[in-house]
Formats: sequence, structure tokens, C-alpha cells
Amino acid sequence: MDRIDRLAAQLGDGLKRVGAQVSTAESCTGGGIAEAITRIPGSSAWFEAGYVTYSNAQKTRQLDVCSELFISVGAVSQEVVEAMVRGAQAHSGARYAVAVSGVAGPDGGSAEKPVGTVWLAWGDGERLFSVRKQFAGGRDQVRRQTVEAALTGLLALLVEENPSLG
Repeated sequence: MDRIDRLAAQLGDGLKRVGAQVSTAESCTGGGIAEAITRIPGSSAWFEAGYVTYSNAQKTRQLDVCSELFISVGAVSQEVVEAMVRGAQAHSGARYAVAVSGVAGPDGGSAEKPVGTVWLAWGDGERLFSVRKQFAGGRDQVRRQTVEAALTGLLALLVEENPSLG
């Protein structure tokens, strides 16, 4: 069992203990977080929904992210991932949610947001945390590191720690 499988299994155990569900709102990972979660047998007991909102239009349509944010701060931003978390929780009814938006590469980076820049956000219905990460490597490595960080953050949130500190 690899690290992502172990993290997803631990998340499932924790969510079952508290009787809660999780949803994902993903852009740069293209559903990788939801895939990791649903790879775990029995995940239907604690995984509610996954939103793969690759385009800005879908972030708005499916998760109610205000379209003005894309103009003012861009899709790869704290404001957008926090809105994605709130939208995922509101639409799915899940207590816990994680959202990611980033530049996985190899193109799309800028001086302000180079390849490997990823914003993550986590919410538990009461608290909301977010963090900007700068991951190294190619597209696959950035996406894998993002999935790991998303799951690690959910585990921290479950035990009432601040996931953005990890």
C-alpha cells in the first residue's frame, strides 16, 4: 500500500468514527483526490461527492464561485479555493471538504504563479483553512504532491488541527 492509499484509508477510518462525509472540489488534480478516496473499499460510507471543475465556468456553475474572482485574483488563489470548499459543502451536504487549484505544468506558469503553485483549502462546516504550496517536479509529481497534501490536511482537520500548517 503506498502513501496515498494509507492516507485515504486513515481518512476513511476517521470519518467513520465521527460519522461524517467528505467531498472534493478539484481543478489541477482532475479528480485524483476523489479517485484516491474511492480506491478504498467501503468509501461509499464516507465519501459524498467529487467535483472536477477544471474550467472557471464550471467552478462558477457547479460550486457557485463568483466569476468576478477569476478577473480580480485568478483561478489559482486563496479566494477561489475557499469558495470551492464552501460550494462543495453546500451542494453535497458533506461536513468536510477539500479544494485545490494550481498550475501543474508544464505550461501555464507565470512569474507570480510559477509551475508547481497550488492553493489548497479545507473546511469542516465551521472552520476554513487555506495554504499556498510550491511543489517541485513535473506535472505528475505536482499532482501527486497535491493529492497527498489534500489528504494530509483532511486528516489534520479531522483531529481539529490546522491543516495549513502541515
